[in-house]
Amino acid sequence: MRTITCSAPGKIYLFGEHAVVYGESAICCAVDLRTRVQADISDGIRISSVLGDTGIDHNKYPYVSKVIEQMSEIVDIKGVNLRIESNIPVGSGLGSSAAVTIATIQALNLLFGCGLQLEDVATLGHNIERAIQGAASPTDTYVSTMGGIVMVPLKKKLNLIDCGIVIGNTGRFSSTRELVSNVALLKKHYPDIIDTILSTIGRISITGEELVVKKEYESIGQLMNINQGLLDAIGVSSSELANLIYTARNSGAYSAKITGAGGGGCMIALTRSSDVERVASAITQAGGEAIITKVTEHGVKVEH
Repeated sequence: MRTITCSAPGKIYLFGEHAVVYGESAICCAVDLRTRVQADISDGIRISSVLGDTGIDHNKYPYVSKVIEQMSEIVDIKGVNLRIESNIPVGSGLGSSAAVTIATIQALNLLFGCGLQLEDVATLGHNIERAIQGAASPTDTYVSTMGGIVMVPLKKKLNLIDCGIVIGNTGRFSSTRELVSNVALLKKHYPDIIDTILSTIGRISITGEELVVKKEYESIGQLMNINQGLLDAIGVSSSELANLIYTARNSGAYSAKITGAGGGGCMIALTRSSDVERVASAITQAGGEAIITKVTEHGVKVEH
């Protein structure tokens, strides 16, 4: 085998972002937006995408470059040509860094016969994200590897939900590292208050587990909206996100909240299947980019 293509999905959080960094529970879903990495054995190392062509480059391709270095400690990689394509917006809270990391690891794993199992792929992916971001939950890389809906930190798979999902992208880039650092600073200054908020977000996830299993979408929506209020309280929302969130709710969505680090990037709305187009149209008219998607059971996989 001299060529292989692997893809990995992005993700959304129903509940628990930021709190999960501190060991609290969260519920995260793989969604049908994917990053594809084609890997060919070559004489040297080359990474290419819409961002440009380069060799190892920790500024342009920090995650892919780190993957190559880490995988080179497992097997001798003399040369590889990596071509990356993605329909996951970057810096948007949809797990773009996890998806490219996991897809690259698995492509190199299979191309060079490293023998890594899926748990190994997820763990290595988390270590790479943590090294680059400073602090990172294992959730994104685990969900991108395994697919489906996952309750963390238990890594418990839940039944898929089948309601409509509309993502609203503000188009404003956000830095996960910066936002996680801001919450950590707030926690340091006001530990009693922020710890209580984070633990409450964790309890929302625990309460939400049964509702997800039963597919009680209106109740899931109520908890998601409460979760959003708590994320507002720790300063990770923005006026652009708030605009799209309230637009979606006012258009009939069960719920709307940020997904991921916040500060920009994306929000998500859960809707009745019949309301998907209406909510998406409202988000577009409010200035956001609307992406209609669904939960997927497929994690990282080989593309044929």
